[in-house]
Amino acid sequence: MRTPVSTYRLQIRPGFTLQDAAETVPYLKSLGVDWVYLSPILTAEQGSDHGYDVTDPASIDPDRGGPEGLAAVSRAARDAGMGVLVDIVPNHVGVATPVQNPWWWSLLKEGQQSPYARAFDVDWDFGGGRIRIPVLGDDSDVDALEVRDGELRYYDHRFPLAEGSYTAGDDPRAVHDRQHYELVGWRRADNDLNYRRFFAVNTLAGIKVEVPEVFDEAHEEVVRWFREGLVDGLRIDHPDGLADPAGYLRRLREATGGAYLLIEKILEPGEELPAGFECEGTTGYDALADVDRVLVDPAGQAGLDALDASLRGGTPADYEEMIRGTKRRITDGILHSEMLRLARLVPASAGLDAETAVDALSEITAAFPVYRSYLPEGEDVLREACELAARRRPELEPAVQALLPLLLRAGPGADEELGRRFQQTSGMVMAKGVEDTAFFRYTRLGTLTEVGADPTEFAVSTDEFHARMARRHAALPLSMTTLSTHDTKRSEDTRARISVLAELAPEWTASLHRLQDLAPLPDGPLANLLWQAVAGVWPADRDRLQSYAQKAAREAGNSTNWLDPNADFETKLAAAVDAAFDNAEVRAELDALVALLEPYGAANALSAKLVQLTMPGVPDVYQGTEFWDRSLTDPDNRRPFDFGARRAALAALDAGELPASYREDAAKLLVTSRALRLRRDRPELFTGYTAVPATGAAAGHLIAFDRGSGAPGAITLATRLPRGLEQRGGWQDTAIELAAAMTDQLSGRSFGPGTVPVGEILRDYPVALLVPAA
Repeated sequence: MRTPVSTYRLQIRPGFTLQDAAETVPYLKSLGVDWVYLSPILTAEQGSDHGYDVTDPASIDPDRGGPEGLAAVSRAARDAGMGVLVDIVPNHVGVATPVQNPWWWSLLKEGQQSPYARAFDVDWDFGGGRIRIPVLGDDSDVDALEVRDGELRYYDHRFPLAEGSYTAGDDPRAVHDRQHYELVGWRRADNDLNYRRFFAVNTLAGIKVEVPEVFDEAHEEVVRWFREGLVDGLRIDHPDGLADPAGYLRRLREATGGAYLLIEKILEPGEELPAGFECEGTTGYDALADVDRVLVDPAGQAGLDALDASLRGGTPADYEEMIRGTKRRITDGILHSEMLRLARLVPASAGLDAETAVDALSEITAAFPVYRSYLPEGEDVLREACELAARRRPELEPAVQALLPLLLRAGPGADEELGRRFQQTSGMVMAKGVEDTAFFRYTRLGTLTEVGADPTEFAVSTDEFHARMARRHAALPLSMTTLSTHDTKRSEDTRARISVLAELAPEWTASLHRLQDLAPLPDGPLANLLWQAVAGVWPADRDRLQSYAQKAAREAGNSTNWLDPNADFETKLAAAVDAAFDNAEVRAELDALVALLEPYGAANALSAKLVQLTMPGVPDVYQGTEFWDRSLTDPDNRRPFDFGARRAALAALDAGELPASYREDAAKLLVTSRALRLRRDRPELFTGYTAVPATGAAAGHLIAFDRGSGAPGAITLATRLPRGLEQRGGWQDTAIELAAAMTDQLSGRSFGPGTVPVGEILRDYPVALLVPAA
């Protein structure tokens, strides 16, 4: 198996095609990247910027460069000695425009007789033999249907007609009633849907890749890439949605000839990948959480907790109770159709009426501490969730006890569908209830509410960080590490600046109160989230911040929401954002706050970057983040950027023009390029992991580790809690021992052997990357 040393993620879209990606390969090679990492490239919904809505798995999207584009990327990578990693989406397909998806078009046209009926996860019985499509403004809109050009039309929506279902002059409503699908009002999706979706996205329909024939057809094009030597590895999107993730990975490993595989798996603290998963690891959110927390000051927790409580009327946030509520909001709301489908699978012998079954299943789901189980792995988690559900709702204990043995049976058999489908559903609820709701409500420090993180873990010590890295080196040496992705709610540099607030809790408290006085928002926790985000990315465009504020408020769902927006609140929200631009006092407050945060945030960001690039695992660099990138949640984190500026800056660095300040774009590029090049060109320096101890007054402000094994390897030194370091007078007598003479890859200066003052090593930059002198 060929494996990467590092990767660089490129978002392939109509505005940046595979041909464009091929042209960037020489720059990526110079940057030090080992593999090019591509977002989904199969044919997707026309106009899609992300590609996760695949409409034809049999072809590469012509709008993204087509097969000739992939060939160009592969050829450029091969010429540069690099590999190619591609993101694929096995869980679902895009169905927003049925005519673009031949599988879905066939299903709608032919119903259960379609050759693709086996591919889609449809409860035909519940729909009376029809699949329900929630596209109408209201059920009464069936009167707006037309038959035109041999299709059923609802404004711009086009649907096929079953053979023999239409004769010229027929009433369109009567024609609709003869179809294998039923068009219904969009609000009915919460309760009446009868096909599995990706989360609550009606336009992404789940497919059953556990069926061998479906797997084969869905992966025919992907397998071609490996047969022809175009691609070296795959990133698997949302494996938790699959009926049998372990079986899928075994099949995929075999089909690709044993290729490198990563899965987009969110591991909760303490959770490990199932032993039966044939993959090299995750896409790195677990690593991101560790890096962030070692850079957060634990001394700031009390102050930020007190501020948070004051914004909630004096009552501290109870995270466990919060996520129970947000998950029930999802099971009782946008994913209620999925819970009803589970309840329909409860056998009559269980003695439960439908309402009780749904309530109990929802309570068990809300009690789940991880995304899902993979029975028999995770049986203890399921039992614990049932126990917790029964404690929370004693009146449901008989129902929970009746359901437990049924949920424990999750094999491939028809009588095991309830347990199997429950596993597919719990992850949806976790994602929507926690990541997309609670993370916008639990707002004491935005750094902590990132994908894959537990926000109740405020900070970790350097000792705990080193222990986690040693375990990562031993167990997951080929797993990806990351700091920013297309899904992170805040980019790495935004979080690095926000983390400084933990060192400035009194100052932040006073600043937020002034901002609330000047631009009041009648939702204190949301105001906390909003102004942290604004400070994290400031200066920023008005439209970017308005878009983020609206999305954050609607995701939180306390003062407004997506289905029924509160116009009055959203007007006040928009006014608060406008005040950052139009109110001189608000602007001055923000400018002063950011001036205080920025130097420490930049130090945090460089520390995070160097640690991530040199710690155990395969580091990924998200497109453009070799420069400062202060972004918020999508689509803000998918904005275009300038490769030309990065090429020119890299050439200047290579010509000897070192950045005068660690706050320049060039400083981050220096750290990124030198770390990537060293990992690629000197792999023998990255074969182990040992903490490097420091002595002296400021030893607690240093993260230091040696990646050698048996002999000195690459040594990373990174500053943590820079505001506190400055307040205590700098590094003073803090020192480390170097067993050999070492050269810093960033400054070019040499040190050791023997006792070396840390302040001398970190004279120019807050980080250093030492290698044994030649």
